[in-house]
Amino acid sequence: MKRETIDRIRKFTEDRAWDQFHSPANLAKSIVIEAAELLECFQWSEEKYDIQHIKEELADVIVYSQNLLDKLELDADEIVNMKMEQNEKKYPVEKAKGKANKYTEL
Repeated sequence: MKRETIDRIRKFTEDRAWDQFHSPANLAKSIVIEAAELLECFQWSEEKYDIQHIKEELADVIVYSQNLLDKLELDADEIVNMKMEQNEKKYPVEKAKGKANKYTEL
């Protein structure tokens, strides 16, 4: 995410003095709640959906995720790359390509 976007999220929270409510647990709950609202966009149809509503709910997930990164002093690039290394080992291309199986079933 661009630095100015991250700074905007931080300023939004700071201007409203909301950091006091941003415990890691509260932020994790908020991410799950917003992810459920994102899923709700597809509740009755996987083909007919409102892309604007999807963007709004996905943005909420991303904003709360950035808040949790800040609260725990984590770097998004670092933790994503760490997880990608794990996934690349669990799902080698030669075994996983074109398959939806869990790594234990490859």
